[in-house]
Amino acid sequence: MSTLTLDAAEKIVAAAHERARTVGKAVSVAVVDAGGFPIAIRRADGARPLTPDIARAKAYTAAIMQRPGKMLKKWQESQPVFFGQLSQLPGAALPIMATDGSVTIKKDGEIIGGLGIAGGTADEDQQIADDVLQSLGYELEFAAWGVAGQSAGKDV
Repeated sequence: MSTLTLDAAEKIVAAAHERARTVGKAVSVAVVDAGGFPIAIRRADGARPLTPDIARAKAYTAAIMQRPGKMLKKWQESQPVFFGQLSQLPGAALPIMATDGSVTIKKDGEIIGGLGIAGGTADEDQQIADDVLQSLGYELEFAAWGVAGQSAGKDV
């Protein structure tokens, strides 16, 4: 069983801030473990005050729902009442945010955490997250819901 270490989380955070700088964005970055518990959260100079909380909720969602927010958006659109109630469950520590910039961290086929980026546009947050995880050797492919072993790809 793999775990996401503090050192690995800090590398993700540093790479995300560097990538965000190249596109001229001040973002907050959150990395959580597979259970949704925070490992590292950093807000860049100039990032808006609420972005650390948004990044953490995005990371939490990707970890506990075990799919990137981009994949969860279609599910949320088809069942908004169900999705709205997920955040109200007694065990839910944070809101469930099915949105771009919420990416599950996966290594060697195992989900080990979540990454949340907040501060750019939805597309920018997503691109930063994807670029960073891919550059650090993490997997971006996930099986389609209910279809074991069939990849939905990163564009779902």
